[in-house]
Amino acid sequence: MKNIAVIGAGTMGNGIAHVFAQSGFDVTVVDISANALEKALSTITRNLDRLIGKERITEADKEATLNRLKTSTDLESAVGQADLVVEAATEHVDLKLKIFEQLDAAAPESAVLATNTSSISITKIAAVTKRPEKVIGMHFMNPVPIMKLVEVIRGYATSDEVTSQIMELSKKLGKVPVEVNDYPGFVANRILMPMINEAIYSLFEGVAGVSEIDTVMKLGMAHPMGPLQLADFIGLDVCLSILRVLHDGFGNPKYAPCPLLVNMVMAGKLGVKSGEGFYSYGHGTKELIVAPSFANK
Repeated sequence: MKNIAVIGAGTMGNGIAHVFAQSGFDVTVVDISANALEKALSTITRNLDRLIGKERITEADKEATLNRLKTSTDLESAVGQADLVVEAATEHVDLKLKIFEQLDAAAPESAVLATNTSSISITKIAAVTKRPEKVIGMHFMNPVPIMKLVEVIRGYATSDEVTSQIMELSKKLGKVPVEVNDYPGFVANRILMPMINEAIYSLFEGVAGVSEIDTVMKLGMAHPMGPLQLADFIGLDVCLSILRVLHDGFGNPKYAPCPLLVNMVMAGKLGVKSGEGFYSYGHGTKELIVAPSFANK
């Protein structure tokens, strides 16, 4: 695999493009928005500068990485020569199905089609293509240039050959791949999201406040970040979407999203991306929202 196409220039997409380009692959980032592509290149450049500041790469490494990156708003031409396509679009099932239909028509028959979905069924995505054996999940963690894990998710029809290929490719990116099977939430979010949801329920029911809940998990369980702060970082809308996938997929009430989470998302309080969630993020700093009536909102 030499030529990689990354679909989506958002937080995950630019991170995925970054690690592929830094690892020596030629990468084309695709997005319908030219502005998003410009922003992605700016973010990658900033992140490379941080690595230079930490003496982890040289100026020459940065230039070589950027020279391997191209951008395009034309999906068909961008994936026409791709060996691997990694889709990192918004976590909406209908959008992903539409993209994979387009990718299947435009990418070479030999190309592997991967999705960075955090919860949507790989089998369902593969079913809209004529190459289900070549469709696989590559679930990177955020921030992609730093986090080591890649969940490699096999759909029902994903071949052994493609799975092995993606496992080895992930290692070339300096990642630690873990092979999992295609069930709602896979492993990471099947375990993480109920924990976050339970933390929100603890707040909703007045068991403790935001900082108290996060402090218990940080100091008592050695988590680097409390579950409410982590939910803000992931995006409360994303958390809600994943919980709904789990709830629909398993039909188990234990996955039902907390009403507080539902209300916050409806009110546009999405966490870091909106400037306010369980914490406020004005002026680039994190400040605890002090709201005594939070539990009953």
